[in-house]
Amino acid sequence: QVQLVESGGGLVQAGGSLRLSCAASGRTFSTIAMGWFRQAPGKEREFAAAISRSGGRTTYADSVKGRFTISRDNAKNTVYLQMNSLKPEDTAVYYCAARLAPGLSYYYTGSNEYDSWGQGTQVTVSS
Repeated sequence: QVQLVESGGGLVQAGGSLRLSCAASGRTFSTIAMGWFRQAPGKEREFAAAISRSGGRTTYADSVKGRFTISRDNAKNTVYLQMNSLKPEDTAVYYCAARLAPGLSYYYTGSNEYDSWGQGTQVTVSS
């Protein structure tokens, strides 16, 4: 498994920006696909964004498309989630997730497709 540590969460006003980071260790970073999920109070965990091993393919939930950008730096073993134009409904605990991927272009959107999770970082957007 991969060990994951998120950082960068906090309190921000609506319309503001935050950048989340997730540092990975335990496996060669370039062999793993990464994803970001979020869980709001009283709701199920939901997919936000995913990125392939190479970083060449990304996908987003409709709710964040055009506002969030996922990226990775394989030299730093880190994946990022740049969040712009934040809304109160983006308030949640954000988790990064990882799994081995068989090819450079694979990404995954289901939480049950990942086998390693971080501890989460709280993002709160005030209105």
